[in-house]
Amino acid sequence: MRIRFEQRLVVRNTMDQMDQQHTIARSTSLAGRGLFSGVPVKLTFSPAPANHGIVFSRTDLGGAQVPALVKYVVKRARRTALRQGDAIVETTEHCMSALAAMGIDNVLIELDAAELPAMDGSAQPFTNAIREAGIKSCEAARRTLVIDTPTVVRLDDAMMAAVPSNEPGMEIVYDLDYGSNNPIGRQLKIFHFHRHAGGETASSKDAQDPKDAGKKAEANYLQEIGPARTFCLEAEALALREAGLGSHLSPDEVLVLGENGPLGKNRLRFADEPVRHKIVDLIGDLYLVGAAIQGKIIASKSGHPLNHMLARKLVAQLNQQVHHDLVTHRTVLDIRKLTRILPHRYPMLLVDRVIEIDGDRRALGVKNVTINEPFFQGHYPNMPIMPGVLVVEAMAQLSGVLIAQKLEQVGKLAVLLSLDRVKLRRPITPGDQVILEAETVRVRTRIAHMRCRAYVGEEIAAEAEVKFMLVDDEQE
Repeated sequence: MRIRFEQRLVVRNTMDQMDQQHTIARSTSLAGRGLFSGVPVKLTFSPAPANHGIVFSRTDLGGAQVPALVKYVVKRARRTALRQGDAIVETTEHCMSALAAMGIDNVLIELDAAELPAMDGSAQPFTNAIREAGIKSCEAARRTLVIDTPTVVRLDDAMMAAVPSNEPGMEIVYDLDYGSNNPIGRQLKIFHFHRHAGGETASSKDAQDPKDAGKKAEANYLQEIGPARTFCLEAEALALREAGLGSHLSPDEVLVLGENGPLGKNRLRFADEPVRHKIVDLIGDLYLVGAAIQGKIIASKSGHPLNHMLARKLVAQLNQQVHHDLVTHRTVLDIRKLTRILPHRYPMLLVDRVIEIDGDRRALGVKNVTINEPFFQGHYPNMPIMPGVLVVEAMAQLSGVLIAQKLEQVGKLAVLLSLDRVKLRRPITPGDQVILEAETVRVRTRIAHMRCRAYVGEEIAAEAEVKFMLVDDEQE
């Protein structure tokens, strides 16, 4: 299913278990220049309602919006960029990491240029701005992905794994290894990332030598992770400058590491600042899943491309959990209640169960397809496929249930008037469980316009826009 499902419903996210969603209490702004582009930019955080999510808005492009979700990631070197349509937002990772740390689920982020301000190259200016704005709760449960299936992604000699854990929050084990002949060498950091509104409580283990990884020290994101700045090696800085990127910066403004340590007037904030900043980036990139994560993340030599690969895998896992939760644990209307709303009967009643109704705006239903369906006798005996017209009919019937939620439509029948943008994307066969979705586009006194989709697993099987004429039941 699409990511919209995980934004509306997330498995295991009850209010008592994962707390409420949060947004900021009031608007606050930052200004600076983009790290790579050098273009001046003003960023404004504004409060947003429950289930809004984190959304970027380009005010210089008429308010064009880009949701902070991994499906909008586009390829860029050394940073995370998002794009929807013509709107692009660059270098989002430090801001996203700060939002994850402060427990912010819903916020509108307005920009008047493409790239976020670099500030000092860390997440700290963003966390400071959020703390200054204040945090307030939303009347909805926080979205959480509980990793239940080990997942591994690889890219060249880099690797990332996500594995289940019974501990709350996300434990991160990051192994940064530039080799013994490099100014950075090898650094290992273990950090337990546990979200709380208003900041983080966390424990960390520091180890310059991997054999010493058992040392424990109390720490938290705001003090131990967020202040770690982005960095590059001297050779990398020269290459970026030759490519026309970051030419406005000097070693006094960005952390450049040479053979003898930082160049210019810069000094390390932590002896292992590079690996800590890698964790900043990782937290920010994984927040593009659209949910908090409970599990253990192990990373070796990873960067943004591998972070994005893992985030996409985790989105797929989240979608599977949402699907399972919907079809196994939720029933809003069973077949007996459905027959009180729909006039259809065997063999034309094609909705078995309604599993969600969001007012008169959206509904989800289930159609279980078995070989005993009467239409399989002739469609087709040797290759049974559910007729496309019946798939559309099932979506239309769920639309009728949704239309009936409006009080003024009680006693009306929704009679099919027209179909538009009908697409049958994959066959539906015996054994499939079809999730039906209906959304209201517009409902008037005599006309209803609905947008419908049918899913098998995570795949769209069919979609259509359906218009109905609403007639009095007594006339039928």
